[in-house]
Order: sequence, then C-alpha cells, then structure tokens
Amino acid sequence: MDAVFVMVHSPSVGPGTWQPVADELRARGATVVVPSLAGVGDAGPPFWPRVVELVGAAVAGLPPDRSVVLVAHSNAGLFVPVIVAAATRPVVGCLFVDAALPARQGPTPVVPPEALAFLRAKAVDGILPQWTTWYDEAEVAPMLPDATVRAAVEAEQPRLPLSYYEQQIPVPAGWDAQPCGYLLFGPPYEQVANEAAARGWAVERIAGRHLHQVVDPAGVAGRIAAMAATWSPPSSPAGAAA
Repeated sequence: MDAVFVMVHSPSVGPGTWQPVADELRARGATVVVPSLAGVGDAGPPFWPRVVELVGAAVAGLPPDRSVVLVAHSNAGLFVPVIVAAATRPVVGCLFVDAALPARQGPTPVVPPEALAFLRAKAVDGILPQWTTWYDEAEVAPMLPDATVRAAVEAEQPRLPLSYYEQQIPVPAGWDAQPCGYLLFGPPYEQVANEAAARGWAVERIAGRHLHQVVDPAGVAGRIAAMAATWSPPSSPAGAAA
C-alpha cells in the first residue's frame, strides 16, 4: 500500500503515544507522519481549527498526489471529519483506534455532559491537570506498565483548558465517503465500536487497555496495516465534496 499513514494523537497526551507504532510501520516499509498537536490548547477556543492546521502542516511536504490514511486515537477521532474536509490530497480511509466517534450529523461535543461535571471538579482556574492524574493509580498502572514508557508519556502530557472539553466540533457532510474502520482495545469503548459496526464499518479488536499502542506496538501496527491494506485511493481529494 502506497498511502501515507497519518497518525493523529489525542491532544490530552502527546505524539509519543503513536511513535512506537509509527516506527513499526516504517520498518515494514510504510511512510508515516505523526503530527504533533502540542500547544493546541494555548490559543483559546475554538480549538479544532488549530488541530486541522497542525495536521495539514505535517503532511504539507508530501507530494500533492500522495494519498493518506488517517489513524486517530482516543478523542482525536472527533477531529477526523474536519481533517478530511480540509484535506488537499486523497484520503484512502479513516481508522479509529480506541477512539471517540463523530456524530452522524451535526456538531459533536468532545465529552458528554456527565463527563464535563467530572472535569469541572478537577479544573483550577479553568485549567485541568495532566490526563493520567485524573484517575486512580490502580487504573493508570496497568495501562502503562513499563516505567520508562510511562515517564515518557507523562512528560508529554499538556495541561489543557477546561474549555477544550467544552467545545463542539463540526461534522461536515460527506466526510466518511471513503472507507472507515474501528480497532478496539477494550473498555470503555465497546459501545463505540458497536456504533462503528452499525455504520457498516469493519471492526476488529486487540485485547488491551486504552494506550495499548505503546504496550504492543508491533501487534497494533500489524493490525492497522492489515485493516488498511484493502483500501484504494479515491478518484479525487477527500475534501472536495465537503
């Protein structure tokens, strides 16, 4: 497959959460771009245009006719429609990895109302602590069992403003005209994977926790490559119809 893998991380963490998988894919001969979304929360709302800008800048150096596969983890999945709509090159497909799904139509909130209440209780002067500090150690330790990997992931985590999670992200019509798929790791994303299946998407599972891509990068890279292997480039840039 000649398409470039564009691996979009959640702004709650850093690009290092995709780097081990990117390295595995490169070892298999793939071209991979891992945009850094560091600083997304600095400019103020709305935040989604900055995500689109950073992803666009990361792929700008590719040949204009080189097609891409978007691979999004966690809440980066919500930005996929606006990234596709702004694409200046063909998008072969979109793969959601243990990720939130955009609404079928209309703006998508980054988190549901009940989650906002949880986050508002943690914010100090409108700023949240780093993501892994939101949870008990009993939840975080199994997700990041390697001490060196955990230190690297935690060092990259920003302190996002609460307003990042209060935003709604537009869903341009026609963004999912190309194939889409879902790779599930496990709880609490089973219902999301079921929704992906209801949309007619291919759904596969690798048993693991939410950051399984840093625990088993070879296994995750292999599954991503296999899921994207049958996708073929569209006849025109994905953003043209949006």
